[in-house]
Amino acid sequence: MTAGERERRTLAYGREIFARVDRHGPPAFTAAWVDDRLMNWTMSDESLKVQLFRFVDALPRLTDPAAIAQHLREYLGQAENAVPWWIRAGVNLLPARGLGGRMLAWAARTNAEHLARRFIAGSNVPEVLESIRQQRQRKLSFTVDLLGEATITEAEADGVQRQYIDLLNGLRLINDWPEVPLIDRDHQGPMPRVNVSVKLSALFSQFDPIDPEGTTRIVCQRLRPILRLARQTGAIVNFDMEQYSFKDTTLHIFRTILSEPEFRDWPHAGIAVQAYLKDTEHDLEQLLAWVKERGSPVWIRLVKGAYWDYETVIAAQNDWPVPVWMKKHESDECFERCTRFLMENYRHLRPAFGSHNVRSISAALSLAEEYSVPPEAYEFQMLYGMGDEFKDVLVNMNRRVRIYTPYGRLLPGMAYLVRRLLENTSNESFLRASSGGDTTEEKLLMNPSAVNHSPKNGQHAPTPSFRNEPLSDFSREETRRKMSAALDRVRHFFGRTYPLIINDRPVMMTHFIDSVNPSNTKQIVGRCSKATPKQAVEAIQAAKAAFDTWRDVSPEERAGYLRKMARVMRDRRFELSAWMVLEAGKPWREADADVAEAIDFCEYYAAEMIRLAKPHDRNVPGEDNHYFYEPRGVAVVISPWNFPLAILCGMTAAAVVTGNTVIMKPAEQTPVIASKLMEVIQQAGLPRGVVNYLPGVGEEVGPTLVNHPDVAVIAFTGSLNVGLSINHSASATPTNVQHHVKRVIAEMGGKNAFIVDADADLDEAVKAAVDSAFGYAGQKCSAGSRAIVLEPVYEVFVNRLIEAAKSLTVAAADSPGASLGPVIDEEARQRILSMIEAGKKEATLAYAGELGDLKEQGSFIAPHVFTDVSPNSMLGQEEIFGPVLAVIRAKDLDEALQIANGTKYALTGGFFSRSPNNIERVKRQFRVGNLYINRKITGALVDRQPFGGFKLSGIGSKAGGPDYLLQFVLPRVITENTMRRGFAPTTE
Repeated sequence: MTAGERERRTLAYGREIFARVDRHGPPAFTAAWVDDRLMNWTMSDESLKVQLFRFVDALPRLTDPAAIAQHLREYLGQAENAVPWWIRAGVNLLPARGLGGRMLAWAARTNAEHLARRFIAGSNVPEVLESIRQQRQRKLSFTVDLLGEATITEAEADGVQRQYIDLLNGLRLINDWPEVPLIDRDHQGPMPRVNVSVKLSALFSQFDPIDPEGTTRIVCQRLRPILRLARQTGAIVNFDMEQYSFKDTTLHIFRTILSEPEFRDWPHAGIAVQAYLKDTEHDLEQLLAWVKERGSPVWIRLVKGAYWDYETVIAAQNDWPVPVWMKKHESDECFERCTRFLMENYRHLRPAFGSHNVRSISAALSLAEEYSVPPEAYEFQMLYGMGDEFKDVLVNMNRRVRIYTPYGRLLPGMAYLVRRLLENTSNESFLRASSGGDTTEEKLLMNPSAVNHSPKNGQHAPTPSFRNEPLSDFSREETRRKMSAALDRVRHFFGRTYPLIINDRPVMMTHFIDSVNPSNTKQIVGRCSKATPKQAVEAIQAAKAAFDTWRDVSPEERAGYLRKMARVMRDRRFELSAWMVLEAGKPWREADADVAEAIDFCEYYAAEMIRLAKPHDRNVPGEDNHYFYEPRGVAVVISPWNFPLAILCGMTAAAVVTGNTVIMKPAEQTPVIASKLMEVIQQAGLPRGVVNYLPGVGEEVGPTLVNHPDVAVIAFTGSLNVGLSINHSASATPTNVQHHVKRVIAEMGGKNAFIVDADADLDEAVKAAVDSAFGYAGQKCSAGSRAIVLEPVYEVFVNRLIEAAKSLTVAAADSPGASLGPVIDEEARQRILSMIEAGKKEATLAYAGELGDLKEQGSFIAPHVFTDVSPNSMLGQEEIFGPVLAVIRAKDLDEALQIANGTKYALTGGFFSRSPNNIERVKRQFRVGNLYINRKITGALVDRQPFGGFKLSGIGSKAGGPDYLLQFVLPRVITENTMRRGFAPTTE
């Protein structure tokens, strides 16, 4: 066909479908009619729709009538402009207790289950079988999708595998039912009747594209019995496609397992591909090449995609390229191009078109005609409970239609339900447009390549002048390859010696600090010269000598040096990350984030210095008033080992850009990374003496650095005891030799808590708890060490938390699949173990992980979870700085807040809840420096979440915030009388 002929045939098919559609709808006042009216009402206002869907999503966790009434009031209250007055009045009268409350709870759950049954085929296999029987009576086929909670434990992954096996065994009865030729035969003869869709991420709790080989190995172990049973019983298995970051790993698993001898000749497997992704056409070409090599066809389910909002948000948050087409018509165009490709290659890639869009369906019919594809060789797939009138039309046109049929427990399946409701009621939805009555058929059938949509979907806030450095996307093979290569290169430099750098000159000492790889303590990462008090004084003298010149360098030029440092670190990004993996024991993502934060500090503080340097003048006739900042003098930067690049770089960059000179004293455990930062500074070309590198033992050189009268600023991050000692020592002011009061900036840790509300999404809460408590082995000052859980969900939360902790992979940090690496050194390990032993005397050790051979290899500690913890115990009050989580029970939110605020620290905190009122209350009453709602409590980003606390968590302002640089400067005002003999020059 020519393009014009193809378009005419497409439009002809589309008009035929619309002409065949039954437009009468359900009879008035029937249950279906009422459902449609309610659906249309909720669609009419975006705020009402969102609030009602939020209520539906939260309902499974609401255990009593009072909670149901409370959430209804809160959610509908947030959409009060869209709700009629009589409903607003009624909401305020909702009963929370007694018979009325119980009736309300029953009605809410009953109505939600009724709504769920519209989109979910059943809660067990017999109900699904009955639904399938009814579908087959309408000549509709099926594929069953298993609903459930997110898989966050290996026990849950085993349970999912059992459910798939039970499902296949239960559905095999269908093979004995009478044949329906339209759906039970294809162009080659009888085809499998049973069709099951599998989500691969549900088969492994640690499914992670950063480790595709490890993920593939575990997923395939659980997948093989499912595929064997499917082959034995005569079933088709489809691999579902999830979020973009999982795509390549999902494709890899699909190709890997179906290339195994056992399954290589099996044609009854398929995979979904998403036309809204820009990669999809390339992926189809690769699949075709693989199938030709394999020698047996596979099914391809072509869909538009269900995660558009998620993908655009994730890309915006990480400043990654957006993987999806930004305009709907672009996705539609891609869908038609992919349809053509599948029709051309239907003998290898068997087509299944998942769409309710009549234009897309008509294009497939036209292309099938063009390429002489037998009608039985392809099929259309639609969602259960949606667009039934279009299903019937295609059946009447003798086309095979398969229904994507979800099953599972109704209320826990609400996440799926909400997504279907949002999809069904979105402004871009074809079903909404076709049933709304205000869109013409010709517009609905318009060729997407002829559509001119100027506004883009998903517009985000304007890009600020400062942008965070994007984290590396380890779902991309190229990124993983670069990281692996950097690790290999860095290992070749193990054991080298590094000098001090004073006044830009190397100083090699006779005594060294041996830096050890905490993942393998037999490996010496490097040997750094160990400074003595003598070298500390020399470094201070060098910095003092450089100060007068550096102070007078313009702010713009100083900012330029920071931007050069940022560029150097970008160029050396994977190398610097590799050093942190091997010297600090940071897993890949943690190390990469450390480098990105260091770059952010340089770029942000450079921009902030330019802002602070802008003149602030308040002039009047005859008088000029000039307000400005000048540096304090010599700054000592004492940094920790847990963020060995980012924090050292951040404090140094802040001091340097404000005109101070610096002595960098890194932690003894990570001096090599600090040496690499000194190399970056030298590559950026900073003048001699502005920054000096002074590794040494804190007890030996610390007093000299802190007490020396020529030091003006001390920036410290570390333990509470050392921070308070520095503050005390620095407060001494011998006026005969020191004519200034030293400024101390100190971040000193926390005992951070997150509260889990009774209505919390436990999928999110447990995952965030594990990430917060055990990420980087709990060695972050922001780490979550206390989980305060409300009574109604305490037992469920604890059980899932323990299983999630069991599922973590403890491994060397350079292993890409490591969930949890080592602690920093043997001293830290022994300290943490002693606190664990003490904790056993005051609480229940509910879980202690096993280490196996790792115990002898490095400084490893497995995750530990304590329950029945008293808020005032050691476990509830003292910072442990390791993978130890204390779980505390609270009877209500009042008690939870009292416990959360009841420590000497105030650094980070978190709250998991779906109650708008409770969230607002916690924002007011949970007194910490950084509070996170419904997300993990670690991972602050420069400018987005300036970091720092109060009480005994810190002295000073937040790092990465708009007032951080003010701590390194002194404000001055110069006033000049410009009047002479009664004459003042003009101010213009």
